[in-house]
Amino acid sequence: MTDEQLGYEQARDELADVVAKLEAGGLSLEDSLALWERGEALAKICDRHLAGARERVEAALAAAEKES
Repeated sequence: MTDEQLGYEQARDELADVVAKLEAGGLSLEDSLALWERGEALAKICDRHLAGARERVEAALAAAEKES
């Protein structure tokens, strides 16, 4: 599955796993950097999903106001 296909929940769960591994420590510098980069990518995916959801809510609220 590509990053573009990840749903919010999948990206969030994988991000939580990345954070747990980083917090546990004991990784090489290279592994830590790779996990950090993956975490950054996952955070961006989550942000995009949340921004899209926010836009949909705002559009729905605007449409409801027009109907009133």
